[in-house]
Amino acid sequence: MRIPYAPSTPPSPTPETLAIYSRIRSRRQPRPLIPLDLALLHNPQIADGFNTLMGAIRTQSSFPLALAELAICYVAVLNGAVYEWTAHAPIALKAGVRREVLEVVLGGTWRGEDGDGVVGLDEGMVLEFTEQSTKDVKVEDELMERLKARWTAQQVMELTITVGGYNMVSRFLVALDVTESSGKTMEMPAKL
Repeated sequence: MRIPYAPSTPPSPTPETLAIYSRIRSRRQPRPLIPLDLALLHNPQIADGFNTLMGAIRTQSSFPLALAELAICYVAVLNGAVYEWTAHAPIALKAGVRREVLEVVLGGTWRGEDGDGVVGLDEGMVLEFTEQSTKDVKVEDELMERLKARWTAQQVMELTITVGGYNMVSRFLVALDVTESSGKTMEMPAKL
């Protein structure tokens, strides 16, 4: 990493910082703090806000989990966030994303001949939205109308915050080279 990781226990414990570390540990259970946490914990208040936001995005959304994970994986591909891909591709498969879909997303061919007949209508809309939002920031009106015709206003918001949130995560991971994975190759997870 481009800066040292913060310690896994507060260097100057106060009731507030101990509570923050506890909340973050609680979200990660049964796993220990991950490198992303240790990068963020240079500022416990920011780490706490991040933990709350990302926890809500991951666990309090009504948007279909498989499609949300597909969007997260595509954000990782678009931004070259190897760690994000490595963490979320297995989750996407477990949530129901088909391996063939992840393969064309990883290969950058989901729109081409390789993606024909592989990517479904909902998956295609989510990928198109993710690409426009990530690369261009502005999402075309026509695509937004299709999303609103398919999902509720709440779900369109949830997709938007998922893509925006994981763009933030990927940019943080890549800029600081969290887990020293920048420049490594993204690979498909082993078959479950």
